[in-house]
Amino acid sequence: MRVRMRSGCCRSARLTALLVLLTLLAAACRAGADGSGGDAALSGVAAADRQAYEPYDEPITMRIAYRYSDITLPQGDTNDNNFLTRYLSKKTGINVKYAWEANDEDQYNSKLALSILSGDLPDAFVAGREQFRQLVRNNMLEDLTEVYPAYASTLVKSIYEATGGKALDDASVDGKLYGLPNVAIEADAPSYVWVRQDWLDRLRLEPPRTASDIAWIAKAFAESDPDGNGKADTIGIPLSSTLLYDEKMGLSGLNSVFAAFGAYPRHWVEGSDGGIVYGSIAPEAKQALSLVADWYRDGVIDRKFALRKEPDELIKSNQAGLFFGPWWAPYYPLSASVQNDTKAEWRVFAAPLDASGSFNVSTAPSTDRYLVIRKGYPHPEAALKLLNAFTKIERNVDTDEQDLHALNETAEQMGVQLRNYYPFDLLLDHPDAVVRRHDSLVLALEGKTEPELLDVETRRLYDSAILEQESPRKNMEAWSASQAYLLGGAVSKTSQTMKQSLFFGTTPTMSERWDELRKLEQETYLKIITGELPVEAFDRFAADWKASGGDRITREVAGAIGRR
Repeated sequence: MRVRMRSGCCRSARLTALLVLLTLLAAACRAGADGSGGDAALSGVAAADRQAYEPYDEPITMRIAYRYSDITLPQGDTNDNNFLTRYLSKKTGINVKYAWEANDEDQYNSKLALSILSGDLPDAFVAGREQFRQLVRNNMLEDLTEVYPAYASTLVKSIYEATGGKALDDASVDGKLYGLPNVAIEADAPSYVWVRQDWLDRLRLEPPRTASDIAWIAKAFAESDPDGNGKADTIGIPLSSTLLYDEKMGLSGLNSVFAAFGAYPRHWVEGSDGGIVYGSIAPEAKQALSLVADWYRDGVIDRKFALRKEPDELIKSNQAGLFFGPWWAPYYPLSASVQNDTKAEWRVFAAPLDASGSFNVSTAPSTDRYLVIRKGYPHPEAALKLLNAFTKIERNVDTDEQDLHALNETAEQMGVQLRNYYPFDLLLDHPDAVVRRHDSLVLALEGKTEPELLDVETRRLYDSAILEQESPRKNMEAWSASQAYLLGGAVSKTSQTMKQSLFFGTTPTMSERWDELRKLEQETYLKIITGELPVEAFDRFAADWKASGGDRITREVAGAIGRR
């Protein structure tokens, strides 16, 4: 009897202890749910990331310069008090306030220039390359050399490390880190040839490989009624009046045509003698200009390009069936092309190839803007904590599923991507992100991986691809996203010969003479292409460029990269 009594007492004690434990756990869960649970916010976080994600015990305020996107807010929300900023406050203990706001890049840069001039800087903001250098020279930024290793999440570190150290090096001066850079996507560097496959089929033409192929196709598109409407309403290749792009590739530029000749205008590259050369004055550029001038004369290129404000309209209205553009062209302008003509079948090719069969590309900078903190702000690590939080959401790593679902659901109800609400226009992704997503998307579509295992962004692409398969051309957002990553992602994997661009900064003489030299270059190129000047005028241009400060700038660039 006594034994039974003791056994019963033990069971009763265990039951009481279990009830107490469950009560404590329930209390802890409630505390975590309302943000007052202390370590509950770090549940599931690896030890190496605890400091990166640990919220402040006492909330702090960060004044940010805000360039807002085209967003819609729920009733009662404001730009700096909305569903996302409240999420960030809960997760990090940081209350975001906007020091000032701008609705486009020009306005943002103007306001930031005024802030720099007056010395009244926001606590944190995104600066371009030249603004960043100016702020460092004027000792206006916090040194993040020790802050970064202590507070950067392992995810953020892994993305920066994927650049081979280039991104953080670009944000460092004299061995000290002064900014948190964005990471350029490698796929953004090349410009490809996009062609109406249905027009090729109608005219029984093969896809382009060489510059001659491109000219032949463009000429046929302009003269042989490829749309079959019986009207002379199609033209050759649309061309932007800017002609070429410096860093980020855009639409209707000639970069790939010049690269087929081994020419890289507007880029500082290694010359045949091992020295530094500005690609716009290299002899190879003259050869490319000669070809483009022939194209213009023969109607291969739109003869009205210099007068058009929006060459993209020719693509959107399906007056042009061939143009040069990056991998993301299905988002714009091809979505409009297909919407206006659902029979339009666009394909993309890594062309033109050079004489040896290589597709040449100049590299883009590893970064072009920086998240910085004003000198004297007492919590410089706060900006990094926000960046950790954004990156965690974007890359779908160890996120609070319930909270993230609520965020995305609200953004979807507003009809806007969640990233448009972020306080900083600076998102981190792996340099090979486009190829990664293409490969994951293809595997899922082929049934070789479960869609549920995809990250948030790739899962959206998968859903778009399935929607496009089931209802072709009915949802243009689904068409754009799926085709950009299926077609653009595939061409991004083709063999490419990369020419390293060696310098993207500004030298002292550049500050004085660069605008004048760029104007000389633009006018000369334009006049040669349109026939106003003969190709031989290139030699005089190169000599004038050198004598007008170009030689001095070349020496300064060589010194800056250690090639004296």
